[in-house]
Amino acid sequence: MRAPAPAYRANDGVIDAATAALGGRLLHSLDAVGEVALHVDRASLVETMVALRDTPGLEYQQLMEIAGVDYPDRGIDRFEIVYCLLSLTRNHRLRVHVQTDDEKPVPSVTGIWPVAGWLEREVYDMYGVLFSGNSDLRRILTDYGFRGHPQRKDFPLTGYVELRYSEEAKRVVYEPVALAQDFRTFDFMSPWEGAEYVLPGDEKAKAPEAKGAATPLKADEIVKADAAKSPVSGVTEPKTTENTTQSGAGKPGPGAGEKPADPDVVPSNKGQNQ
Repeated sequence: MRAPAPAYRANDGVIDAATAALGGRLLHSLDAVGEVALHVDRASLVETMVALRDTPGLEYQQLMEIAGVDYPDRGIDRFEIVYCLLSLTRNHRLRVHVQTDDEKPVPSVTGIWPVAGWLEREVYDMYGVLFSGNSDLRRILTDYGFRGHPQRKDFPLTGYVELRYSEEAKRVVYEPVALAQDFRTFDFMSPWEGAEYVLPGDEKAKAPEAKGAATPLKADEIVKADAAKSPVSGVTEPKTTENTTQSGAGKPGPGAGEKPADPDVVPSNKGQNQ
């Protein structure tokens, strides 16, 4: 028999227990689409995580993921760091949110969960968020000389440099993109979006079109227009034949007529068995 899927604990009572355990460190909470999100104060993040881990009734022992979100229209504290926690004893998940910018560091939780070291490096690499207390805060997803943070909403999607691995320098180097000017000014507009391209043969299709016509002419109208533009001088009569000599019907073939007598063959009127 197939084992039943694990039953996740309901969200009933989670926000009340978190409010009682965190107190003023909890800014606001949200229970939506079956998930509980707690927005907490950035400066007291470590104390908040310890309380969520050790408080009976909460007991979120495991850090599953750290993610970043960029809200450039927010103005102040545009970045939001999301911690995904899992309670193994209660089989329940929880999200913890903190807000910051590219200057104010977020306290590191590597002292609680050592796995947070790599996760914080990913957020730093993609968003540029600093983590105070991380002893090895280096880029982890991009190359050595990468400039900027790719997951920011204002990060440019195109550029004029390319990267490659150099055997001489033994590292990844940046070089200017060497593209022909035709590719630099390539028109990426779809032909279904109204682009006007003049291709060989287009002048034939537009020749019979009336000036100011709303739609192109149909195929039969184009044929009529071509016929009117180049009329035929004379009428050609269909080809007919009056006798078989004109068509070749009934003409003797190369094997027709009497065959010459063969002197080596003696004619006989007897049958094969006579």
